[in-house]
Amino acid sequence: MTIELHSRWQSRRAWVRCWLMKRPTRLLVAAFLVACCALLGAEPARLPPDQMAKAIRSDSISIPTPGELFAALEKPGKTNWAGQYRGPVSASYSNRAQIAFNLGGLIADGFIAVEAQDSQQVKNIGTDIIKLAKALGVSQNVLSRGNSINDFAENSEWDALQEELEATQNEVKSSMQTHRDHDLIILVSVGGWIRGTQVVSASVMQNYDERSAKVLRQPALVAYIHSKMDDISPELHDEPLVKQVDNQLVGIEKLVSFPPAKAPSVDDVRKVNEAVGKIMYEIQSKEAK
Repeated sequence: MTIELHSRWQSRRAWVRCWLMKRPTRLLVAAFLVACCALLGAEPARLPPDQMAKAIRSDSISIPTPGELFAALEKPGKTNWAGQYRGPVSASYSNRAQIAFNLGGLIADGFIAVEAQDSQQVKNIGTDIIKLAKALGVSQNVLSRGNSINDFAENSEWDALQEELEATQNEVKSSMQTHRDHDLIILVSVGGWIRGTQVVSASVMQNYDERSAKVLRQPALVAYIHSKMDDISPELHDEPLVKQVDNQLVGIEKLVSFPPAKAPSVDDVRKVNEAVGKIMYEIQSKEAK
């Protein structure tokens, strides 16, 4: 990442710390957010094997929440967030890996609706998030978030909604951790990153700006995501959808490895958007067994 983007991420980290001092009851979210903030400070080149192994063990690199991705965008002018909406996601998937991928994508959709300040869309997506989370057998703490999301949306409390979505994602992962569903935690995070990157790249394409386009330069992050996908159980990794997503990450890593001194062109951004869009389509529509 560039020094400029690193500086923006450090500012985001400072905001998180200030927020925690004011809201001590949200300490559960703290560790997750601080880990996310560390991620974009990584070097732009692919990490050496010894550093990558250390990062995986210590979680000093982490997959960012969609909200963190959108915060790093900081496009000049007004972003057409409503223009990034997509059709409804099925709530009847039977494959747990596909449910996890789509749950991450839905959480990203929730952040989009918050950015668009669309109360009804937030409530609709919140309902869908809870349906998929329930299908994965998450805890009652996660399900109760649905009422909070609806309340905040009803009262147009956008900052609170942003925090609640971050807390919801963290609660999902915490519940899965309790049930030892470590592999599904990775898939939820990957699904959110793919959908978030799809939205960021589409936004940059609509109103191209070099500074914003540099946000997409993430080779170290994609290498890390690929390594985490390879780290899941062989049984899950052999599922067609999981294997397909993992294989396509190799191509995406090449697409986001732009030269350090040069911003990606509009055509470069379009290629990234098409690649993550293809994966998102398969995650949403593929009939997983």
